[in-house]
Amino acid sequence: MVHQVLMDPHTYDKGGPLFDRLRALMGDGLVTCRQDAHRRQRRLVQPAFRPARVAEHARLTGQEARAASRAWRPGQRVDVTAEMMALTTRATSRLLFSGSLDAGRSATVRDCLGAVVRGLFVRTVVPFDAPFKVPTPANRRYRDALARLHALVDEIIAERGRGGAAYDDLLATLLEAADGATGTATGATPPGEREIHDQLVTLLLTGVETTAMCLASAFALLADHPEEERRLHQEVDDVLAGDRAPDHADLARLGHTRRVITETLRVQPPGWLFTRVTTRDTELAGQRLPRGTIVLYSPYVLHHDPASFPDPEAFLPDRWLPERAAGVPGGAMLPFSAGNRKCVGDSLAVAEATVALAAVAARWRLRPPPGRRPVPPRPAVTLGPRSLEMICAPRRPVPES
Repeated sequence: MVHQVLMDPHTYDKGGPLFDRLRALMGDGLVTCRQDAHRRQRRLVQPAFRPARVAEHARLTGQEARAASRAWRPGQRVDVTAEMMALTTRATSRLLFSGSLDAGRSATVRDCLGAVVRGLFVRTVVPFDAPFKVPTPANRRYRDALARLHALVDEIIAERGRGGAAYDDLLATLLEAADGATGTATGATPPGEREIHDQLVTLLLTGVETTAMCLASAFALLADHPEEERRLHQEVDDVLAGDRAPDHADLARLGHTRRVITETLRVQPPGWLFTRVTTRDTELAGQRLPRGTIVLYSPYVLHHDPASFPDPEAFLPDRWLPERAAGVPGGAMLPFSAGNRKCVGDSLAVAEATVALAAVAARWRLRPPPGRRPVPPRPAVTLGPRSLEMICAPRRPVPES
């Protein structure tokens, strides 16, 4: 039934409370646009996700993760969720804006995203707006964070529009399309200033939070499964052979590391709940659905179906060994959706998470504080541990420098 919905986007279009709120937040970008605008928008942003860009992004992410983890100290308590948010903010901003985000701007983006994501979930489940117009501290934080985020993106676009150095990022691609350099070649209508803004905000919001939640969940799961952690450390030591940063060329040899990421996406998918809305009268599983009906589906529920995944609550990365993965029913695993609205950055996100996990694991074993009970994943717009405090235990002697 879920695949019937996802493979027929003209009947089951993006819509419902979640996407209505996201449109107010992101504008009419690739994630939230209606189906009739999707193909054109996807063609505009697709160059940012071609294989060469994915490889370069993985290399830069490996360097960022290595540098971040080298700043930690033995015995230090680290908020892993916050650290992963900082990491994915820097990595995603490089893809979108190259070097336009300095440390101060990166911190602003990270703080704003945290406030927006916390405030957005309640706005998707409460069916009326009146509570959010009251000037409570939470509502003021949400509105302020949203305004700062949009202002920062506008500021970067304006800086780039004044010319200067050449860039190879998504903003440069969109500005070229706006000038007609690529729009004519692809047959697409050039994007306007508003659309460029919306695409950048959309990919910033979706690219940072989801990968950070995946990585935080992976470290929490590994701490609870020491044998899987031991195998991960052994593989990372074999592949990296020292303290170098992993890159895209290492992905083929980081098989167990990638399986840890894949199993994390099954057990705790960051994108856990979505809606669609019918554009015409239709029928689903014998049930008549009038036009405008909201249809809800959950990758989390699908991923925990014992008919598809035996012992579904167990964390078993070896489910994804090639000979075993072949037995998983088609469509049972949907961390990035399916059909023509499948996430444009799926391969980039998996590569980013894999090299980041390897870079941190090469140096540290992250342990829960003594007596601290496991932190359950908290559902919001994304699913994952909102504040995961762990202690850094070095896996090898740490140089004084």
